[in-house]
Amino acid sequence: MDEFKLIKDYFQRLSQKSPSSLNLNDDVFFDKKNNLVISVDTYNEGSHFIDFKKPDLVIKKIIRSSISDLISKGVNPKFYFISASGNKKNFSKFNLSKISKSLNEEQNKYNIILGGGDTVFSNKLSFTITSVGFSDNIIYRNKTKNNDDIYVSGNLGDSYLGLLVLQKKIKLNTLSSNYFTSQYFMPNIKLKLANQLKSFANSSMDISDGLIADLDKLINNQKFSYKLCLNDIPISYNLKKILKSKKLSKINLISKGDDYQVLFTASKSKRTLIKKVSNKLGIKITKIGIIQNKSLISSIIDQNNTVITVKNKGYFHKF
Repeated sequence: MDEFKLIKDYFQRLSQKSPSSLNLNDDVFFDKKNNLVISVDTYNEGSHFIDFKKPDLVIKKIIRSSISDLISKGVNPKFYFISASGNKKNFSKFNLSKISKSLNEEQNKYNIILGGGDTVFSNKLSFTITSVGFSDNIIYRNKTKNNDDIYVSGNLGDSYLGLLVLQKKIKLNTLSSNYFTSQYFMPNIKLKLANQLKSFANSSMDISDGLIADLDKLINNQKFSYKLCLNDIPISYNLKKILKSKKLSKINLISKGDDYQVLFTASKSKRTLIKKVSNKLGIKITKIGIIQNKSLISSIIDQNNTVITVKNKGYFHKF
């Protein structure tokens, strides 16, 4: 059973009396009356991070991936709550000191404040982060319009290659290894974009499970499909070099998740505005495709206008 069937069959009806729950089909809880926006994410060792050998970096990844939910809704994060389960080995004085230092650095970088949390003894290491922001409006999923352009911020694929390096599935020189593992642990989330998104985005979410998987979620209750241009999907110069030297497939790297970039759709009339915002903020924003009628099959095309078959569309939670 996947997470969507689980939610639909067992939990969706429990939220029906709460419009703020957004039918459990978005990344946040939004109480418009009180301008309150909340997201909750859980991270397990072995699934969401390989191990805890670098607690200072793991905690940075966890915090950034959590607040990216709010950023992609056009909301500035303000508070975060952290609950952790683990044992003496996980939470030794040495590790706790590193965690505390990293949290302080993230607070200063993203102007967020620790609001509280909880600790529980367990032999399984896990973190749950609740992120809180305040806004009178958000950008929803499933508000896409036909013929919308599809955009992403930043670059895709660096984080997944960093994961492959950490898993010792690919060998790179020290300089390249450090770059890609840094992108894995410290994704370059676009906080400054939060204040601008509402001026042009019709629908939006962050890319956590993979570009294609998350694009499917963005329009999952709408009668639309999409057409993506592989050549237009942005990747870093460093990744381009690795693709060429290692003869790797671009599509297999940009669709695996952990990018935490903003994925959004916007009307064609907003193209000039989006370009101006991109230049003003110094944030890369790239048009990668279009939304189309459901009568057309969702597709990804290469430079020859040939449809590409994607074997792995991203990460899916199975129960």
